[in-house]
Amino acid sequence: MSRITLPLLTGLIGTAILVWLGTWQLQRLEWKQGILSQIESRIGGDPAPLPAIGNPEADRYQPVQLTGTIEPQELFVLVSQKRVGAGYLVISPFVTEDGRRILVDRGFIPVEDRSIARDGGAKDITGNLHWPDDRTSSTPENDITGNTWFARDIDAMSDVLNTEPLLVIARNMSPADPGVTPLPVDTSGIPNDHLQYAITWFSLAVVWLVGTIALVWRLRQTKEG
Repeated sequence: MSRITLPLLTGLIGTAILVWLGTWQLQRLEWKQGILSQIESRIGGDPAPLPAIGNPEADRYQPVQLTGTIEPQELFVLVSQKRVGAGYLVISPFVTEDGRRILVDRGFIPVEDRSIARDGGAKDITGNLHWPDDRTSSTPENDITGNTWFARDIDAMSDVLNTEPLLVIARNMSPADPGVTPLPVDTSGIPNDHLQYAITWFSLAVVWLVGTIALVWRLRQTKEG
């Protein structure tokens, strides 16, 4: 019996731990879904005036409505779109009717459209304040001289374009921006992998339990033999 007790106890404890980890991930999933629901409600809420000084925590995703002028300068952020391929996000300075200069993410263009002239001028824009976290440990440094950016680094961009360090990601623009596809803020880029993690832990629990049963059965067979 002592030959069986230790493997059985180890197997049951391991299975319990794996089931607990799966249950914890389901709890995290419920929490994350609540957070995402709050973010979606904020993204689609009523527009507010631009804050005097943007706060990345308090003002993230805040809807805003702007009237003013897009100036001619453009910064190009290299990105890739599913089923479309490589292209650029176009970042331009925007001067509001009360004289503030901020950054506007106008949207996506294909690589081959980089040299095409785009309309600036007077625009009404609805969008969301955002502080994108595009940079990871593997993100190359921006080629500022060659105007190819690999992340929307707001501070560096505002220095180049002489604007406030505020970025509005356009949702709608009037008149429209021909050739530019707006990529408005949404929750699709916020990781929510807790269900996959839960399935993984529960699957491991099943494998661990089946392995334990098989081991105990084999030990019993060996003893009886």
